[in-house]
Amino acid sequence: MTRAIRVHENGGPEVLRWEDVEVGKPGPGQALVRHTAVGLNFLDVYHRTGLYPVELPMTPGSEGAGVVEAVGPGVDAVSVGMRVAYAGGPPGAYAEMRLIPADKLVPLPEGISDHTAAAIMLKGMTAEYLLRRTYQVGPGDTILWHAAAGGVGLIACQWAKHLGATVIGTVSSDEKADLARSHGCDHPIVYTRDDFVARVREVTLGEGVPVVYDSVGKDTWDGSLSCLRPCGMMVSFGNASGAVPPFSPVELSRRGSLYLTRPSLMTYTASREDLLASAEALFAVIQSGAVKVEVNQTYPLAEAAQAHRDLEDRRTTGSSLLVP
Repeated sequence: MTRAIRVHENGGPEVLRWEDVEVGKPGPGQALVRHTAVGLNFLDVYHRTGLYPVELPMTPGSEGAGVVEAVGPGVDAVSVGMRVAYAGGPPGAYAEMRLIPADKLVPLPEGISDHTAAAIMLKGMTAEYLLRRTYQVGPGDTILWHAAAGGVGLIACQWAKHLGATVIGTVSSDEKADLARSHGCDHPIVYTRDDFVARVREVTLGEGVPVVYDSVGKDTWDGSLSCLRPCGMMVSFGNASGAVPPFSPVELSRRGSLYLTRPSLMTYTASREDLLASAEALFAVIQSGAVKVEVNQTYPLAEAAQAHRDLEDRRTTGSSLLVP
């Protein structure tokens, strides 16, 4: 018997319940992981509210780190006693222990702590595929990144700067603007006060940017499209403010033959080869010092409801952890 956060019905943070659960032994292809740290992400909120439907009851959480306690038949990707981390796969990270497909686990190298790993796997590999594969950011590019002071944003701003880009980022306060600036964001824009479309056009001398990375959704959608130069790419990878309303594809043509993609980490790390390559690239930029990880909030796992309230109320910056 172990303990976990369980969701029996969709709703607000109050539906997150701390309960006893039975885990069982790992079956074929599975590993039993004892968590040492769990990452907090907006994806968890989407699962809790039902925006991204999952079968109920369920345990939220798609990012964690810990130690392999047991493995099932046919497992050779990891072994008992190994330090591992993961992102994606079936929800279930908000637990002291869990079963997970072993091929979703990444062995942790020396120099990457469990807490660092739990803070970066989903966010960092998201930044990796967005910056290096969805649109290949390089020297001379000027990009727009929304929520630049968030968990993904702080990693992405540093990584984009490392790749040679000029980074424009939106934030909600002057304090967050200072934080984003100190992590590679050249032009932080306080969107609650300033018109971010006008500022982007000003920074780019009217040209617009080749790519916008938007995890906010409904509130920034129209403005993001207006920031793109002709043939620019709109990368919509989240819905923090709500789902983007339906629109006609002709709108992309009218605004300059724009491209639109709605990528996911699950697709970009579907094969074990891609998963390990993404994690390796992430570990490399962290170990080199090019990207520094900010864990600015830590909560007991049993207090996940408060963590969700803080996340949704924009009271968090950088990464947040839940600790069993």
